[in-house]
Amino acid sequence: MKKLAICLSIGLLSQGAWAALDASDQQRLADIQQRWATIQYQLPAEQRTAAFEQLATQTTGFTHDRPTAAEAWIWSGIVTSSWAGAQGGLGALSKAKAARADLEKALSLDPKALQGSAYTSLAALYDRVPGWPIGFGDADKAGELLQEALKLNPNGIDSLYFWGDHLYRQKKYSEARMALQKALQAPPRPGRESADAGRRKDIEALLADIHKKAD
Repeated sequence: MKKLAICLSIGLLSQGAWAALDASDQQRLADIQQRWATIQYQLPAEQRTAAFEQLATQTTGFTHDRPTAAEAWIWSGIVTSSWAGAQGGLGALSKAKAARADLEKALSLDPKALQGSAYTSLAALYDRVPGWPIGFGDADKAGELLQEALKLNPNGIDSLYFWGDHLYRQKKYSEARMALQKALQAPPRPGRESADAGRRKDIEALLADIHKKAD
């Protein structure tokens, strides 16, 4: 299973019957996001599995304390999927399924939380997990979810990156290049400087691959 690299911006509100995250919750969320970026983009690959496992304990605690906060479930799904990607192989499939469940829970609570990040994260899973009969991967489903993500966050670095990656996987290289170039123009996210820098490197690496394949 390919490494899953998913990074999303901070959202403040859980809509519907749920109140905004308080200052303590917002700080808790920011700490998880910053730790995720450090693990994903600064730790050596061989150290990431254990680090993500430790971070998953924090995100599980967050969902336990704030079970109606979609933001908590989104980041539980992100961290668990990243843990699966770092571990790799078929043994990671159970973690990928757990991440899917967390993200589906987030969508049931508030699909607009974190600018629709649950859609982006879930799409990344469907694009990267093997398909039937091994796993639940489904490129068509990934595309549908990414379209929903882009409706909510059309200029976000992550929604555009994963859309470009999806198009790349479909060998639509010209369209993928356009999406990725737009992603490089995405506005910076305050407090997410490390994640943004890492994502831009992901984008540039994918653009280099497209250049090799398309030219």
